[in-house]
This record gives sequence, C-alpha cells and structure tokens, in this order.
Amino acid sequence: MEPNESPTISSGTSSVKRPGPGLAPLVEPGSELGAEELMRYSRQIIIPEIGMVGQRRLKNAKVLVIGAGGLGSPALLYLAAAGVGTIGIIDDDVVDVSNLQRQVIHAVSSVGRLKTESAAARIRELNPLVAVRLHSHRLDVENVLGLFGQYDVILDGTDNFATRYLVNDAAALCGKPYVWGSILRFDGQVSVFWDKFGPNYRDLYPTPPPAGTVPSCSEGGVFGVLCAQVGSVMVAETIKLITGVGEPLLGRVLILDSLDMRWSEIRLEADPSAPGIKELLPSYEAFCAGPETNRAAEGEQEPATVSAAELAALLDGRAAGDSDFLLVDVREPGEHEIVSIPGAILAPRGAVLSGEITLPRDKEIILHCKSGGRSAEVLRFLRSEGYAEVRHLEGGILAWIHDVDRTLPAY
Repeated sequence: MEPNESPTISSGTSSVKRPGPGLAPLVEPGSELGAEELMRYSRQIIIPEIGMVGQRRLKNAKVLVIGAGGLGSPALLYLAAAGVGTIGIIDDDVVDVSNLQRQVIHAVSSVGRLKTESAAARIRELNPLVAVRLHSHRLDVENVLGLFGQYDVILDGTDNFATRYLVNDAAALCGKPYVWGSILRFDGQVSVFWDKFGPNYRDLYPTPPPAGTVPSCSEGGVFGVLCAQVGSVMVAETIKLITGVGEPLLGRVLILDSLDMRWSEIRLEADPSAPGIKELLPSYEAFCAGPETNRAAEGEQEPATVSAAELAALLDGRAAGDSDFLLVDVREPGEHEIVSIPGAILAPRGAVLSGEITLPRDKEIILHCKSGGRSAEVLRFLRSEGYAEVRHLEGGILAWIHDVDRTLPAY
C-alpha cells in the first residue's frame, strides 16, 4: 500500500504516439481452452469484447504484482479469477495481524507467514489452473530489470516512493507497461504508465516529496475497502492491456474520494523537456530522502537521538524530580488513542510545523512518533526555529514497545 499525494501535472505537448481505443493486444493468444477452463471462464468468454481469443490471451499472459498487501491482495485474487496464466508475486514481508483489516488475501492462520506464500496458497485455492511464481525478496536495482523481463505487465501496489520511482524507471528501460495505484485514508489514484507511448510516473511526480511530508498508510491510516475499489480498477486496466479492449488509462489519472464517493479524472501528458530514462539510479532511497537527509549522511549534524532504554531512565528521573523535560508525541490523535508512552503530551506533527501548536523553549524537548521519521522531521524544524535542546526517540514508540514495555499494543 501506498502513500497518496496531490499531483502536479506536467505541461507541454507530447510528441510521442498517443494511445487510445484500438491499442493492439499486448499478449498473443495461448493454447486452446480445455473443458474446465471453458466452464470456469464462461461468463467472461461470452462478453463479445473478450471472447475466446481474449481468454486465450489472458491464459498466455504473465503479470507481476509488486506487493501482496492492500492493493496486491484484491489484485491477485481478481487476476487469478480472470484466468491470467502466470502470476508473479514479489514481497519480502510477513503477514501481521494489523494487515488483516484490508489485505483480504491473507487470514489469521497466515500471521507470521511470508506474504508471498500466504497469497500463493489462497490463489491456488481459488484457481488451480494458474501458475504462481514467488519472489520472496525485496525489489532493488540489482534484480529489477531481470525480473521485469520475465513478465508482460507490471502491477505496482507498493507503498513507498523509492520503489515507485524504481518501478517506473525499470519499466521504461524494459519497455513494459505498468499499472499504478496509490491509496491513503479515503483517497485513491490509478493510472497506467507506458513510457514509449507517452507519460510515465515522473511526468506525474517529477520529484519525490520532501522526506516525512507524506505519511505512509501505517502512519496515516487507510479505509480498508478502498483497497478493493482501487485494486479492482488496476486489474481491469491490466486485462484491457492484455486483450486490447477498451481505452486504457494511459495519459489519464483516475482519482477516487471514497468519503464522498466521487471519481474524477485528470489528463496527463509527457513533458517534452524532461530527460529520457537511460539507466537506473544508484540508490532510489537516497533520491527520495531529499537533500537534507543526504547532507546529514555526508557529515552534517544529524538529529540527536535517545534510545528507548535511555528515555525510560529519563522518565524515572523526571518522576523522582531529578530532571525536567517535555516528552512530545507528534503522531496523530488516533494513533495516540491506540497506544502512548506514559507522560507524553500530544502535539501532532502538522500542528507543530504550521505553528498551530508552539512548544516551550525553556526546557529540553524529546519528540517521538511511531518509528522515528516524523519526529526527526519535527526536530529539524524546531532547530531551524532556534530550539537548542531537542532530541527524538530512535525507533519511535515501536522501539519503546519492543525494548521497554511489550504489554503495549503495536500497530
């Protein structure tokens, strides 16, 4: 699952061929369908636009799904149900209880199991006629080109910017189309990118947002059913590319506000002034980290941290009257309600950065968030505002739960 953003649309007119209705089918028809396949896919075959030939194209297709999480879960189920012959899954994560609110391909019995293995087992229960390939490792610059070369379409259900830019650049270099989706809270976005036909992800987001400014789904939350709404659209676009029916979302971004239940659409064109994608970047994490983080890595002053054990000792000292400092939780109110560190006051990151909340300057401040990213951002902001004594909890409240109090609920 993925953080969501407000798009900035590139200007200019593309000189690249504009796709539209009648785009050639991506995959050649496979072998004739057997009796079981005819029965299973009959409701799809009788659709004139799909037909027998379209179903054979699906049978012959190879689709790689990146991430067996919120978007990957419904996508994998519907790809299998539709009869896509070979489905690849790449994910290095394991199933956690907190996933089950939205990652419907997994079950309680799968908690602690690799997501790839859990998803594959469910797919085989749904449709044993499809082949499932497991890639239980992280996608990176070393393996991405070889992996993409094995598939016809890439379906990107990732939840971080570094992987999104990696997927975009690798797909462009491999000449592959990929279907992209993004969700956060009640909002979703879907599009299809195919560099040789026009816009790619960099035309939608030329540069990543500053580190820490867009929360992940684990920080900002996600409306569980939104995964199915967006994920099903992603599969529809994949099927259209494979079979050549309809008009794909190439050059268009579909936007969903599920709170008000409104779909809208924006047009997207390739930026003719943008440099072409010629090679992969050495590090997409560094590219997305932004100049501040990179300067810190090159030797500038890094945010001062305190470990969970050190914070526990400091809190004991404060309770005994030996020290005085302010422990500030910069998470959102909903997160604070789930779990909090005793003695922390709530001051959400956005309210601090906007000036809505002003923190005192007459005592030391120790910040914390869920895992350390937002608290580091607030720390840098406070330092820029002249605060001298500011530290933050390394690893956030997750580190506190792991190292200090395992009775508290993680999320």
